[in-house]
Amino acid sequence: MQRDDGCQLIRWGVIGCGGIADRRTIPEGIIPARDSELIAVTSRSDATSRRIAEKYHVKRYASQDDLLRDPMVDAVYIATPNYLHAEECIAAAEQGKHVFCEKPLALTVEGCKEVVRRCERNHVKLQVGFMMRFHACHKEAAKMIEQGRIGRPVMGRAELTCWYPEIKGAWRQDPKQAGGGCLMDMGIHCIDLLRTFLGEVEEVFAFTDRVTFGYPVEDTSVVNLFFDSRACGIVDNFFDIPDDASQNRLEIYGTRGCILADGTIGQNSTGKLRMYTQGEEKGYEASQSRESIGVGIGEITPAPTNIFKEEIEHFVDCIREDKEPINSGYEAIKDQMIVMAAYESSRTGKRVKLGPR
Repeated sequence: MQRDDGCQLIRWGVIGCGGIADRRTIPEGIIPARDSELIAVTSRSDATSRRIAEKYHVKRYASQDDLLRDPMVDAVYIATPNYLHAEECIAAAEQGKHVFCEKPLALTVEGCKEVVRRCERNHVKLQVGFMMRFHACHKEAAKMIEQGRIGRPVMGRAELTCWYPEIKGAWRQDPKQAGGGCLMDMGIHCIDLLRTFLGEVEEVFAFTDRVTFGYPVEDTSVVNLFFDSRACGIVDNFFDIPDDASQNRLEIYGTRGCILADGTIGQNSTGKLRMYTQGEEKGYEASQSRESIGVGIGEITPAPTNIFKEEIEHFVDCIREDKEPINSGYEAIKDQMIVMAAYESSRTGKRVKLGPR
């Protein structure tokens, strides 16, 4: 379908209508996004799909296959439990639909690679839901790092925690459906984000455990990352820290200063960014006095944008202009390799080197 000015309008079908789809991606992304229109939904729950179809005044399909056969649907957004992602992405690609899938793309690295292969074979675009790449503060931080404002980056930390108690039937607490706990659910976002600032990861050393809750996935995860830039990174994720106590901070340190972000990691588009920079190098003794080294302290406030709207508009542009999304299937493969290496490291107690990507 085309607009009056000839530009292509991308018509969306949604597979999986609960959680983030109804809370964020549909109302904040698909509906308000430029050149984007929601036309159909389906869900494993008939009650949920009926509710969402009525809420947004769109068609409801009883099954995924019925939605995918609709010739009016140009692209699908997949927001089902993790274990379904790969098969649903492939089914959509086989029907010629462009695919936007929540992370992880699959439960295994090979599963991620197969999704990428099938999308390429069917000449459809593939994007994965690493929406934090689109945060205005994160884009500004990346720009400042590229400009050398904090010197050579040497260390980064990304924290994402919450309170997630035992809930009967919760798929995120079932390793067969989720593939893991706080690391797979939240840590993969932090890993993806640090990669955008510090480069590719070469080696991983990790610790995961069940410290507070009795479900069979980890509620505690700390991952050390070693980048090809020779920078180090720390990703810490917990399901057992109360929401009101969760700071969810981003920290990037360099040879000439640091960038600190508060409240930018997560599903919100808000937060703030601060940069501390050092003037003339004075050495260790003088550095004990902040005044003597000319430290610059400033709060950076880029114009806020909604991360869900930004990622939808980016995908629409990639479809229309035949471009590769910045959060492509290849990026999802790299993130999944790191997550799986972290789980291996936690099991063996050893550092794990990443293979070819």
